[in-house]
Amino acid sequence: MSNESKSPFRGQGQHLKQDHFKVAAKKQEEGEQYLAGRGAQFNTRNRFFKNESTKEHIEGIDDWEESNVPTIYMEQESKTIVNKVESKDVGMSYSMNPYAGCEHGCIYCYARNVHEYWGYSAGLDFERKIIIKKNAPQLLRKFLMHPKWDGTPIMLSGNTDCYQPAEQKYRLTRGLLEVCNEFNQPVGILTKNSWILKDKDVLQEMAKKKLVSAMVSITSFNEDLRRIMEPRTTTANQKLKVINELSNAGVRMGIMMGPMIPGLNEHEMQRIMKAAADNGATFTAYTFIRLNGAIKFLFHDWLYKNFPDRADKVWHLIEQSHDGKVNDTRWGVRMRGEGNIAEMVAQQYKKYGKLYNMNAEEWSLDTSKFQVPGGQGKLF
Repeated sequence: MSNESKSPFRGQGQHLKQDHFKVAAKKQEEGEQYLAGRGAQFNTRNRFFKNESTKEHIEGIDDWEESNVPTIYMEQESKTIVNKVESKDVGMSYSMNPYAGCEHGCIYCYARNVHEYWGYSAGLDFERKIIIKKNAPQLLRKFLMHPKWDGTPIMLSGNTDCYQPAEQKYRLTRGLLEVCNEFNQPVGILTKNSWILKDKDVLQEMAKKKLVSAMVSITSFNEDLRRIMEPRTTTANQKLKVINELSNAGVRMGIMMGPMIPGLNEHEMQRIMKAAADNGATFTAYTFIRLNGAIKFLFHDWLYKNFPDRADKVWHLIEQSHDGKVNDTRWGVRMRGEGNIAEMVAQQYKKYGKLYNMNAEEWSLDTSKFQVPGGQGKLF
């Protein structure tokens, strides 16, 4: 297969390939080991930087083994925690994220690009340099005290996972939920970590007041695939246990199947939906793979290193679903794709959703109970 056929930049300028892949290609030529436990295998350039430093010679005296670099938690006092969501097709109006960067290391994660705003790379930096917003619960309390706030639902994990490994130490998500429960502030949660079970008590209290709805992300039951695609997440079977335990506790549970990747996991949609329904999930959502910003370089590198036998096919199927590219910025299309492959996935989703009685109920978080503790509640 020629290099041209493997290029993710056909029609986008070959200079991009040279700029972003020369370091990764050099590492492969020199035989550097695969970084187990990490999704990304190198740091992409930060688009906001004019200059950058790279490791040019593997035999250098200051060389160090990247695979041994531990995750670094960087604590900070943030100025805000609740963000207004401008995107029209993500199903939320506001989000809050107690952590920036995510140790889960999912290779496809759209949040990787956001790490560049913090001055880091979307690659290894994203999963090894985690920013801890230590004052997140205090900031939320201050935000909810604003006289014009009306209790509009807020999404936890609108960007990075609020139950990633850092939560075991900092418990910021727990603090945010306790504030929400105190104010009767409705929240939605999306996670792929079983640590959410540690908060079952407060989630159960909120569920009784229709203040919480949670989704667990399941992309594959193939453990070999999960371990390299989402290296520090919990297993699919453990995620089903999370759905089962929380749904039995009265929490409305759903699943996010995202992203569906043709040639890798799209054929598992029925199995995922059935298993989730059997364990108490009542609603679903999905996204089709899109590779925006630096993610296309990271995913391409990952794909050809892990699936050399089918990498060309998978890459071209993604291109076919985004008008010859691997990304699409059009509202309403970018998350679903278009063309035969994307339509097939959409039809599967509709068919099996109906078969397993998903999304059948009319349900919404209750915003009427919101009130400032000791105050007068909502004024109409």
